[in-house]
Amino acid sequence: MSDLEYPGHDKRHVWHPFTQAQTAPDPIAIRAGRGAVLYAEDGREFLDVISSWWVTLHGHGHPKIAEAVAEQAKKLEQVIFAGFTHRPASTLAQRLTALLPGNLNRVFFSDDGSTAVEVALKMAHQYWRNKDQPGRCKYLAFDGGYHGDTVGAMSAGASSGYFSQWEDLMFQVTSLSYPETWEGDGEVEAKEAASLAALDQYLTDHGNETAALIVEPLVQGASGMRMCRPEFLTAVAARLKAADILLIFDEVMTGFGRTGDLFACLKATVTPDIICLSKGLTGGFVPMSVTVCADEIYEGFLGEDFDRALAHGHSFTANPIGCAAALASMDLLLADETRADMKSIELLHLERMSRLMHAHGLHHARVMGTIAAIDVVAADAGYTAAIGAKLKEYFMGQGLLMRPLGNVIYLLPPYCISDTQLHTAYDAIEQAAADLL
Repeated sequence: MSDLEYPGHDKRHVWHPFTQAQTAPDPIAIRAGRGAVLYAEDGREFLDVISSWWVTLHGHGHPKIAEAVAEQAKKLEQVIFAGFTHRPASTLAQRLTALLPGNLNRVFFSDDGSTAVEVALKMAHQYWRNKDQPGRCKYLAFDGGYHGDTVGAMSAGASSGYFSQWEDLMFQVTSLSYPETWEGDGEVEAKEAASLAALDQYLTDHGNETAALIVEPLVQGASGMRMCRPEFLTAVAARLKAADILLIFDEVMTGFGRTGDLFACLKATVTPDIICLSKGLTGGFVPMSVTVCADEIYEGFLGEDFDRALAHGHSFTANPIGCAAALASMDLLLADETRADMKSIELLHLERMSRLMHAHGLHHARVMGTIAAIDVVAADAGYTAAIGAKLKEYFMGQGLLMRPLGNVIYLLPPYCISDTQLHTAYDAIEQAAADLL
């Protein structure tokens, strides 16, 4: 099949995600990627400033990760992980837990962010059953949280507004107000106080019925890069600990340096009971996720009867190739050069966002590590806001892969992006504000 033929077959047979196929333009055929740049079959180039849905930590086609994947594929491509193990998985678990706080020492492998969350919810539920407290079966979350697309993850993220088509499939989760904030927000303390007061009231009424609270720490991704302050999470964690309720950090997006520290939990000085990691885990090379829990939770599943075990697994659990990619990505992440690149991105974000705050039609600028976002003043908001599609088309015309979340423009680039490349993206945002707003 020629390069020119295959896009036609794609249109005939492939169902693309988050796409209304009847009205969407044809997808762009990409032949290669290198660093922060994607190369299309028709000769166009696109600067990827969203890390291809937030996964490509070190850019596309990084040779060190590619070499690790190739070498592992020659030795062991896959083996059942029930009753077997292998060096890449055990090494990855050891190295990963050494970076996490407290006693987060037990690693359960799965396939993607949604399944990592699904595992965490099932862990919390069964943990209390195993402790002879089956009445602890309620869950807490925050308004606007997005935790994935499996049924449990949808239930936890129902307030994000993405899942109205499947409401009848989901179990009830109580959502608390989320104190989103931005540069110059004079009401953040009042919003935090209101959210904490609501949490206090809930704990008084239902604390002994609750298994866990799940939160995207510091940044709610899919709902528009909504940010909260670290001290808010610290206050939440203290209340849950006092009430003996498990705390789940969904760091699928925020993990591996995105918030300016290796993990958001470190930046917030909070040790959750369970943490979910995916996206950047393998540097974007291979789908993989982990759910890491405290020793005490793991020990709650031990016993003579299989009924106490976590009866959950996937065919590709702890895939050796994925583990090899993750180990190579971790080497790059911990390198001094990468740390310097992350800081450079953050400083450039702060510099350019300070200018964008005064641009026509833009407000609520915010930066958290390598993540930056700003809202477009528009008649409608949310993922389906009309301005989002216009902005996406505009940026693509400028050779930029940017997917505004409705009226929210955000940048989440790979760590290898140059200052010049990132300035190009910001220049395009300024021009878009002048041309479209």
